[in-house]
Amino acid sequence: MITKPQILVFKHSADTLYSQLDFTSASILYFKTLFALHDFLLLEKIGESPKDHSERFRKLEKYFPDLFQELDMEFSTYRDTYSKIIDKETCSRIKKMVENDLKRYNIT
Repeated sequence: MITKPQILVFKHSADTLYSQLDFTSASILYFKTLFALHDFLLLEKIGESPKDHSERFRKLEKYFPDLFQELDMEFSTYRDTYSKIIDKETCSRIKKMVENDLKRYNIT
């Protein structure tokens, strides 16, 4: 079960890598933060968290359509982290998205 402190640990680690200019690794951890946030919200709302990305998409689409759209638009960026170097601009975009979602759902 994912907790708020775990989400914040992932975010802190991403921020550390960002400050060290490792934008690819930071992006991976920002996405991990985002997925953890999604799972936390789903667990709170429906009492269960997804087993994989496909299930996460389905549940987000049903229960959090705004988060679904956001993730849908950026999922190709997440896949790029496996095979490409991520630039600062892309990483900053993901970072801002994560920070906005954490603020919106009061994860502090």
